[in-house]
Amino acid sequence: MLSHQGLKAAVAHLGVVALLLPSPHVIHGQQRPSVSELLKQFEGERVFWRQFEVAKAIAAAKDPSVLPRLESWLTQEDRHLRGNAAFIFSRLGDGRGFDVIVAILSDRSETREVHAILGRRYVQGQTREDRYYAAHLLGDLKDARAIPILVNLLTDPDVNYIVPWSLGQIGDRSAIPPLIGSLSDSNPSMRVLAIYALAELKATEALPRLRMLLNDHARSNFDKLESVAEAAQGAIDALRSKTAR
Repeated sequence: MLSHQGLKAAVAHLGVVALLLPSPHVIHGQQRPSVSELLKQFEGERVFWRQFEVAKAIAAAKDPSVLPRLESWLTQEDRHLRGNAAFIFSRLGDGRGFDVIVAILSDRSETREVHAILGRRYVQGQTREDRYYAAHLLGDLKDARAIPILVNLLTDPDVNYIVPWSLGQIGDRSAIPPLIGSLSDSNPSMRVLAIYALAELKATEALPRLRMLLNDHARSNFDKLESVAEAAQGAIDALRSKTAR
């Protein structure tokens, strides 16, 4: 399930056509499904955000014997579904999973499943969505190996809105300096998203730079159209409360 800040990042990215919501079959069932039942759900589900919830449940079962059955999914033409399978592999300790997700970020092949995005079907838009979702999955994995990969995407207009969220989810403090650098991004939405991530990382070293943004009244283009100054003040208050404890 997306965190509040992850939700903001997803809404900010205008190409996203669905939010990650819980699957009722996995979350609200009266009895936890068996791994076999979960595999059937995964294989039968073509809506990526519902399938992802099933993927998380499979990974939580910690049974690597499921991986041979899912190998063919690592070459799925639909990169969202491929990424979901790769998430399971990575969580269960198979390095192919992480590699597949990273590969989607650089994959611009026109041979892919293309869905309608905002009423239109075009390969370039689908490629952008596939890459964006892969960057999101790296945050879900919370694998520190993704830090340098994601940092290099902070200026990539296809995926940069989700990168601060993913860096915050991973929780590795090596992401703090590049996120502080993003506070100078020309896009106020990126400045706001970087602020959220710095607060998530409890980056008290960012306080001097955040104070410099208190007169930055440019507004983000998502959620409540929060200004950079408002986001900075919220982060300053949160970080102060942490240092006071």
